[in-house]
This record gives sequence, C-alpha cells and structure tokens, in this order.
Amino acid sequence: MSILQQKSSECHKNLTELFEILQNFNSTEDCQRFFKDLCTPKELKSLSDRWQVAKLLHQKIAYRKISELTGASTATITRVARSLLQGENGYQAVLNK
Repeated sequence: MSILQQKSSECHKNLTELFEILQNFNSTEDCQRFFKDLCTPKELKSLSDRWQVAKLLHQKIAYRKISELTGASTATITRVARSLLQGENGYQAVLNK
C-alpha cells in the first residue's frame, strides 16, 4: 500500500469514527462542546454559513440575494448548490425532514 493510500485509508477510518461519535451525543450541548473543541471559530463559522446557504438555496432564493443576506461568497454559494444537486444527498435528507 502506498503512503497516499495509507493516508486516505486512515482519513476514512478517522472520519467514520467521527460520524459514529456524532450519532451518539445525548444532547445538543454535548455536541456543541465537542464541535467547539474540534473546530476553530473560523471553521465553525464556515460550517454555519454553508448550512444557512443550503437552507436558502432549498427555498429557491437567488444567489445574489443569498450573498446579500449572508455575506457568503458566490464561490461558497456555488459549492453548496453543487452539493445540493450532485452531492451525496446529505443536505437533502436533512432539509426534507
């Protein structure tokens, strides 16, 4: 196995472990504390921005209006829109609940 394959395999293993951890939180507060330890404030803001953009795109709000409302760049809006249309359907699964 090459070094790149090993790193990819390790990354996949670590991400799977994180996803399993997220399923097991007993409260929103516990999850918040975990994310505050795991992520920098800037990373948390990026996650928050992407989530807000996803909700607005789901409501069929125009990109320009989303940018005005959120301050998100068109690159971020486009990236989220691409995930909504061609991603793993993770956004859709949550937004359609």
